[in-house]
Amino acid sequence: MKKMTLFCILLIFLTLQSYSQKTKDVLYLKNGSMIYGTLMEISNDQYKLKGSDGSIFIYSSAEVDRYTKEVPSYAGRKKSGMTFALEAGLLVGGQVNDYRAPFSFNAIAGYTIEKKNMLGIGSGAEFLGQTFVPLFLEYRYTFKDKKFSPYLFMRSGLLIHAGNDENTYDTSYPQYYYAKNYRGGPSLNIGTGLSWAGEDVETYVSFSYRYARTRYDQAEYNQQDVSYTNNYHRLEVKFGFRF
Repeated sequence: MKKMTLFCILLIFLTLQSYSQKTKDVLYLKNGSMIYGTLMEISNDQYKLKGSDGSIFIYSSAEVDRYTKEVPSYAGRKKSGMTFALEAGLLVGGQVNDYRAPFSFNAIAGYTIEKKNMLGIGSGAEFLGQTFVPLFLEYRYTFKDKKFSPYLFMRSGLLIHAGNDENTYDTSYPQYYYAKNYRGGPSLNIGTGLSWAGEDVETYVSFSYRYARTRYDQAEYNQQDVSYTNNYHRLEVKFGFRF
């Protein structure tokens, strides 16, 4: 399971890298302009091109010097506006508990301010033995307006238990076993990452200190409920993409 998870993450990462380097159709006009987009058709001595914003451009053959395919030149990071990110990763480290490398998946809606600042709100699923739904706020600061740049980020929020409470007993003496009632708790990330910005999509890898706390209530032989707590102090490694 662990090897399959790592393989899937690596495959997604490589696929996104290839996607970020995709070629575009380019019309070189005789006036020196270059028009990027998707060539829709060539007919009646006209070139019909669709831009990335959906605009349609039509040029006569007399206006066009040549047509080619190429990777668009990097025009800088998005200055401002809405973003959406998907990411997946693992909690790793040497801490001893029942779950050695918990898996997590997140979706983040954000807003970029002046290229370097990003505020976001996120959720997803985390599998810490049981399934939990994280709800968090994020702030990210990107150091450079270049294609490759490091960044810092912080997340803070809660884990909410989303699975079912225990209702089956894996024991030879069920009369002496009491089901667990699971609960969530606080969550915190502080870390850094590396970002590769493409024309349509940004891929990134992040490394952070992750604190999370979960607990469960379980009745003892005297029928009194006792709370047990799991604290996680881990390195979290994630791969993702943002567009």
